[in-house]
Amino acid sequence: MKYDTTFKDVYLSPVGAPAFCYRTGFTVYEEVFRGGQLMSAGWNAAGYPLDVLSEGSSRLNGGLFWEPSAFRLSADGCDLSRFLEYTGFEKREEGGKLIAEVRLKSGIKPVLIAVVTELDGSAAFRRYLKITNTGDKPLALSGLSVMSGGVESIDRYQKTPYGEIGKFWSLGYFTNAEGCMEGDFEWRDLPPETTSFSGRWGRERHRHPMFMLRSNVMGTVLFGQLGWSGGYRFDFDLRAAPEEDGARISFNAAITGWDPIYVLGAGETLTTPSMHIGIAAGGLDDAVNAMNVHLRRSVLDLPEAAEPQMYVGGGMGPEHDMSTATTKQFIDQLARMGAEVFIIDAGWFTPPGKQGEWYKTGNWHFDPDRYPEGIREMRDYAASKGLKFGLWMEPERLGNEEVMKAHPDWLTKHTDGGISGFLDMTNPEAAAWAESEVARCIEEYGMDLLRIDYNVSSRDYFHWSEKDGIREDRSLRHFGAVYAMYERLKKRFPDVVFENCAGGGGRTDLGLMRAFSHTWVSDRQIAPRSFMITNGMTMALPPERVDRLVAGMGCHTAGTLDYHIRNAMFGHMSLNVLSPREAAMNDDAFGFIAREVKIYKDFIRPYICDSLVFHHTESTDAMKRGRTAVIELASKDGSRDAVGVFSAADSKETEITVYPRGLDAGKTYRVMEDNGGGTYEAKGFELIRDGLFVRIPSSMSSALILISEGE
Repeated sequence: MKYDTTFKDVYLSPVGAPAFCYRTGFTVYEEVFRGGQLMSAGWNAAGYPLDVLSEGSSRLNGGLFWEPSAFRLSADGCDLSRFLEYTGFEKREEGGKLIAEVRLKSGIKPVLIAVVTELDGSAAFRRYLKITNTGDKPLALSGLSVMSGGVESIDRYQKTPYGEIGKFWSLGYFTNAEGCMEGDFEWRDLPPETTSFSGRWGRERHRHPMFMLRSNVMGTVLFGQLGWSGGYRFDFDLRAAPEEDGARISFNAAITGWDPIYVLGAGETLTTPSMHIGIAAGGLDDAVNAMNVHLRRSVLDLPEAAEPQMYVGGGMGPEHDMSTATTKQFIDQLARMGAEVFIIDAGWFTPPGKQGEWYKTGNWHFDPDRYPEGIREMRDYAASKGLKFGLWMEPERLGNEEVMKAHPDWLTKHTDGGISGFLDMTNPEAAAWAESEVARCIEEYGMDLLRIDYNVSSRDYFHWSEKDGIREDRSLRHFGAVYAMYERLKKRFPDVVFENCAGGGGRTDLGLMRAFSHTWVSDRQIAPRSFMITNGMTMALPPERVDRLVAGMGCHTAGTLDYHIRNAMFGHMSLNVLSPREAAMNDDAFGFIAREVKIYKDFIRPYICDSLVFHHTESTDAMKRGRTAVIELASKDGSRDAVGVFSAADSKETEITVYPRGLDAGKTYRVMEDNGGGTYEAKGFELIRDGLFVRIPSSMSSALILISEGE
């Protein structure tokens, strides 16, 4: 499949009701304005407009769907997705994108709605709404779905040979929202009813807001991500019965929270979070790689947030004593392993022996008893070993009692009236303080890398304040301010690497990630779960944005050393120490890690930022049941390919054959098996046809095969 497409166009049909055909790459999506509603009119993954035959339109019939609207909006208890007036359409070129606006006016409330679509030529596009209150009174928004409507309809002729209705469509998503369970991806067949999943609101926060809807009859995957850090819910409604003429499916991407979710003041405009969505002919990885083109091109495209160096990080935190002697010895260890940045994690502002109280955030000054010569002593020592320097911060939360007592008005309020330690970023004074403290620390402490954490419960995502005399959920205002703060800081400090973290993978969404070079995706590093997380989260984000750790955080308790390092090689590599300060250093272990880090730097890192990723083992459940898992990173020109093989706990497999997916059949390759060190040459078509034979040493072990175009 061709992923790196460039064609884009928006076509307004001149005949009949206004119909809008969005084409980007081979993706086609259409909407029709009819009967006072803007309705989804269907999708196509082959590039054809749905009315390519002027007398034979293949658009969806909106009447088939109970909720055909292309978005949903409620204000003051009224549904504003109906009784609309179409007022105009505009398209323009801007920054390499084609931007189209469909303009609507509510016949119920004084509201204007602009439905905005941005196309970049990839197989995915961005969709959001601009909602304006033109009246003189505030409006309480209690329902908001950025995108919704019909997806596909299958008639009797198409469906008869395919058996049960419940097998027509399968939903792929992360099935677990709990911490340390990120990336738990499964396909589940959809029954003829409404299936929903959610995150943050009503669930924990560690489920990335992504879905894949596979049409098993048509062979396509509709894929989408909501660029939003607060509450969300995805609904998929399959309406069908054996005696009916056909089956049809629709979806809904909703913003959730306490009602009202936003109080729109007189004359105010709300720009909603964005839906990033497209369709691909093929399987999961066709959708993943198509989305990655869009993300790299138009979402994670803030120039200042790019990190072409892909520095290998390493650090220490409150799980160690954090003394200056230990810190220096750990810098020595990490330099020996091949790290390029040394990061002091949570606890640098606590007194000696009190690093376990790292959660008392808010006083962002190093403790003079911990660092009598100043924290720059650690920076200078790292520099003497060839390492850059980074620090951890959590500027959106207060835990320091003195700061909390001095500024109680900076803290958010729970709906039950309780006060949290969550900084209210809608308070201009509090937001300005947080931003100024981050900037001060970067400058004062000479930071080359900023690690941002976010340790809050899902409950703390939702807090209230009064707007125009109405209590509203502040999430939309709050996270809008958060996004803007980090984007301003990133532009102010373009040479500082911004690394995201949120108690692991609690906030990896595209809304936040624009300003960050890469993100921690989990605090779980213990095999085999550590690889399951890597496998799953590289379905949601490009691999260069996915931080994976070697050693530390319990990593040492299960699995082989080669398993740990190779897991990190298929993402953005981070390191931790291999030994306590007082113990003798194991030269064999250090030598092995340094060798693998060099392979990562020399072979994988040069192409990872533009790579294709292939998940040979899609289901997390399959890995739990003992299946050996395979992941592959290929250069898009087919000149290099890295294949990682990871055996399960209590594995019964001793050997497997892997069929590489990223090779060029016409090339000749040199194949290197890292376990044995042997190399051989093979034709691309032979490797594709016959596969790679891999012997598996044991349970929870690994193999790495490097394939490069021959000279």
